[in-house]
Amino acid sequence: MKKDSRRRAREAALQILYQWEIGKIDVKDAVRTFFDLQWADPQPPPDDVRAFASSLALATVERLAEIDALIADTSERWRPERMPVVDRLVLRLAICELLRDSETPHPVVINEALELARTFSTEESVKFVNGMLDGIRKKIEGGLEPEARSRKPKA
Repeated sequence: MKKDSRRRAREAALQILYQWEIGKIDVKDAVRTFFDLQWADPQPPPDDVRAFASSLALATVERLAEIDALIADTSERWRPERMPVVDRLVLRLAICELLRDSETPHPVVINEALELARTFSTEESVKFVNGMLDGIRKKIEGGLEPEARSRKPKA
């Protein structure tokens, strides 16, 4: 899949998750609704974009407890539900991709999340997302579960 296609797929996955979160609908319905009714292009989405966006959105919701535990464990003062919705969804999406066995290098996943934050949120959000994802990337690469990290003594 080309770089531009992956970016479009990540944007679509974010929009699907936004519809799921705000509309309080089943994520499978959000996927269907997005591609059937809300796809902005006059041409239907390419199969690879649709497949990647769908799998990323579905996996994010499926792993929500694990993802939110990482967010809560990394943020000092903010529970995920108190974060601005777009920032929370960008984090969740990127963390899901970091956790998956992906051929995409972690720095690329983080950079793509920063572009999503830049496009759909604020410059302050870009800084917040960058700091959060860098900390979470280190935890994921360290292989520690959120509960184990919270017991680990700080240096």
